[in-house]
Amino acid sequence: MIPVVFVHGIRLSGAAWAEQLEYAGPSARAVDLPGHGTRRGERFTLAGAVDAVVEGIEEPALVVGHSLGGYVAIAAAARHPDRVAGLVVAGSTYLPGRTLETPFRVAHRLLMRLPDRGDRLSRRQFESVLPPKSAKAVIDGGIATEVIPDVAEAFADFDVLTELGTYPGPTWLINGSHDHFRRHERRFLDACADGRLIHVPKAGHYLPMVRGKEFSRLVLDAARSICRRR
Repeated sequence: MIPVVFVHGIRLSGAAWAEQLEYAGPSARAVDLPGHGTRRGERFTLAGAVDAVVEGIEEPALVVGHSLGGYVAIAAAARHPDRVAGLVVAGSTYLPGRTLETPFRVAHRLLMRLPDRGDRLSRRQFESVLPPKSAKAVIDGGIATEVIPDVAEAFADFDVLTELGTYPGPTWLINGSHDHFRRHERRFLDACADGRLIHVPKAGHYLPMVRGKEFSRLVLDAARSICRRR
């Protein structure tokens, strides 16, 4: 089976992929992006995030990114296509811009005003939307609310459709049918050189963690498809 590298969403860490790592086998790994998880306290930059993904690839791999991780995975695939044998982008088909950036900045300001910088509120949020095992993994990995401004700055001028269009390999766009981040999915699909769009009924933005087994099957299907092509 082709190796799989998982890239987490904003504020989370590689720990968010604990369930997928169980299914994907010993060659799979999850990276921590700058400013997150074991790298909390580092400044997040897009170049640094791409480097983190590429450093996690020992041989050409299927790169799977969720939310922020999806955008980073696209950038890594565009800039290092020889390292990325295939791309799975989940919950990351909303064009970056002010309408996407503003809610995150507002949430950051509100949370950082709290005595614990919003840590308890964030933990409760994930406990309310994720299965207990996934919520514990996310919380134990740390919730890096402080990284939001650096992420917003890093993607202010990111032309995601152009970057996606330069990647020649197979791309799977996977969205929950209730995910607000799927708004521009058709434009993303049109930009892919070799793309397909998959909807998971009745799933929201946290599809990979809420429906972990189902999402893992989709990832393994993509991995097997790449192996057959080879």
